[in-house]
Amino acid sequence: MQSNVLEWLEYTAKYMPEKTALVDEQELLTFREYHDKSIGIAEEILRSGYGPKKPVVVYIEKSVKVLVSFMGIAYSGNFYSPIDTEMPATRVNKILEVLKPELVITTKVLADEFKAFAYQGRFLFYEEIEEREESEKVQNAVDSIIDTDLLYVLFTSGSTGVPKGVCITHGSVIDYIDWVTKTFEITEKDVLGNQAPFYFDNSILDIYSTMKTGAALYIIPQKLFSQPVPLLEYLKEHGVNTIFWVPSALIVVSKLRALKNVDTKGILRRVLFCGEVMPNKQLNIWRKFLPDAVFANLYGPTEITDACTCYIVDRAFGDEEPLPIGFPMRNTDIMVLDDEDHLVTEPEIVGELCVRGTGLARGYYRNPEKTQAAFVQNPLNDAYEEKIYRTGDLVKYNERHELIYLSRKDFQIKHMGHRIELGEIETAVSSLPGISLCCCLYDERHSRIVLFIDQERKKDEINGQLKTMIPEYMLPGKVIVKEEMPINANGKIDRVRLKELL
Repeated sequence: MQSNVLEWLEYTAKYMPEKTALVDEQELLTFREYHDKSIGIAEEILRSGYGPKKPVVVYIEKSVKVLVSFMGIAYSGNFYSPIDTEMPATRVNKILEVLKPELVITTKVLADEFKAFAYQGRFLFYEEIEEREESEKVQNAVDSIIDTDLLYVLFTSGSTGVPKGVCITHGSVIDYIDWVTKTFEITEKDVLGNQAPFYFDNSILDIYSTMKTGAALYIIPQKLFSQPVPLLEYLKEHGVNTIFWVPSALIVVSKLRALKNVDTKGILRRVLFCGEVMPNKQLNIWRKFLPDAVFANLYGPTEITDACTCYIVDRAFGDEEPLPIGFPMRNTDIMVLDDEDHLVTEPEIVGELCVRGTGLARGYYRNPEKTQAAFVQNPLNDAYEEKIYRTGDLVKYNERHELIYLSRKDFQIKHMGHRIELGEIETAVSSLPGISLCCCLYDERHSRIVLFIDQERKKDEINGQLKTMIPEYMLPGKVIVKEEMPINANGKIDRVRLKELL
């Protein structure tokens, strides 16, 4: 029985030591180097007497150094929490206030930056760490890890402005990665191209599926995601055959016709995406140029260890159709509950998607009130304690019993006496010719639906086309053109910045 994720790195370092493990712009590490550098970090942490089961912050620019630090922390019996070097000081200080770490792994240069935050603890400098093949102290720490121990805490945005630290265990990651690698048949012959920041849960698939199987992980330079042709040339040059990106990153590629200019047909075998809705109009462009690739839509919030449902695209879709989020992953149960907590099983009835299973987080770090509100007793089980997670996402089943995502619960509005899911309007708009990115918000002050689009269009023209797809009461009352749609650090449309324009 596997009790921690480190068993994967032990295996790959032993049986494929010289195989490429991690690559960034400055550095390439083999699995042996990945392992030995991680052991060196763990040894330093344990030598300092820090731990066990305590938070260690990683404050390093996105690179292989971050992943080595993560594993070093795990080897020491503690858990990691990354803080991005581009994060605003206010957010960093709020995270530090919640986490209360006493140890930060960083570099000597970045330490001076970090001292400006509200932090009084110790520093461990990455460049001073020496590789270690083995360590008795580290082995003892690893032997003490059980699968319910925390592996990491990732911070999501809180509705009150205070970030929530999502607590994920070794066992949850093991459960998820076992499913990923089996479902998509990932092996040591594969090469994954990472887009997600390491403080964003989409990166979990990249980090751990490669560590488990011996596949190589290329950390794609962030600047390339605004340069679609060089981006695809990078994939081709390095033989990247598997990507797991947010839809916004895929849309930029299809919107600027990069697929026409760079032939990746013999390279890309798997195109996976998660984090926001993927419009079929854009997906159909990808499918046209990569007819033999596997396309899969994964869904799930950070609180469920990255994802909990999956739809492997198996048929043709019209541009105006919504793409299903599919079916529950193995060892995960999805319940759609109506407003009275009754189980929804019939097609076209809207309910909240709720989840139970090993993938559930242990709650929010030092935040019992938010934990109790989101991780609740299963209302369908009154016999014993069983927690489910309320996602706050509205879904329905289609006639094939596939799950269809509609919108966030807080994106559901009451307008002209009707309940409206803004996501349904976005799906319709995204199918219109020439529009790649769109976002709908509700202007409470003027009681109107506001549509943001990335192409110059008149409201009457847009609404004339939408009338054939959605009811009149759902038509936007105002259209704002944003040729450069704001994108947040995770690569998603930045709704907070758009709301400031209302």
